[in-house]
Amino acid sequence: MELVILGASGFIGSAITAEALARGHQVTAVVSRPERVAVQAGLTVVGLDINDTPALTRLLSGKAVVISAFSGHAQQDVKGYYLKAFNSVLNAATAANVGRLLVVGGAATLLLPDGSRLLDSPQFPPEYRATAEGAAEVLQQLREQSALNWSFLSPAAEIFPGDKTGNFRLGLDNLLTDAEGKSRISNGDYAAAMLDETEQPQHLNKRFSVAY
Repeated sequence: MELVILGASGFIGSAITAEALARGHQVTAVVSRPERVAVQAGLTVVGLDINDTPALTRLLSGKAVVISAFSGHAQQDVKGYYLKAFNSVLNAATAANVGRLLVVGGAATLLLPDGSRLLDSPQFPPEYRATAEGAAEVLQQLREQSALNWSFLSPAAEIFPGDKTGNFRLGLDNLLTDAEGKSRISNGDYAAAMLDETEQPQHLNKRFSVAY
């Protein structure tokens, strides 16, 4: 399968790229700094500003699957950058007739046992609020449009650097926790869940979640 991965050099994007290549897919990695991505078999690296919607539309034209893994963490206005860039992605993917758009989402909109969002908890870390609010708006945008097939994968509350184990659970809109009440997933297992969905769609036009 041919995949386009936006933000392929980031913390989650690099794990998704590695998993896709390990499964034998052909990957076009779209990054802002192509010199940071090592050349390897099956990988085409494209340096492109995803806010350049016309250029992105041309790149995505006719593509079957696009995975959006970019973030605005390095920007001064994290939320503003993220929303602007995602609008470019959404508009380009729609104009290019992309088959499916899979989005790396956040955990903040997942629901706690009382029905409230993790984002609205008093314990939610303020340093992640801008990113979380941006991801919440993106999820709402996806739910309100019907021109594009999409899936949005929310990680556990804590996502950390780690290898794939293959031992994880999938959920939908509720925060998954283990027997000790912890909500965790490695970026390797997150990537595996995303590629599983890519290869065998189970959550079309839905948000789903992954945790141990």
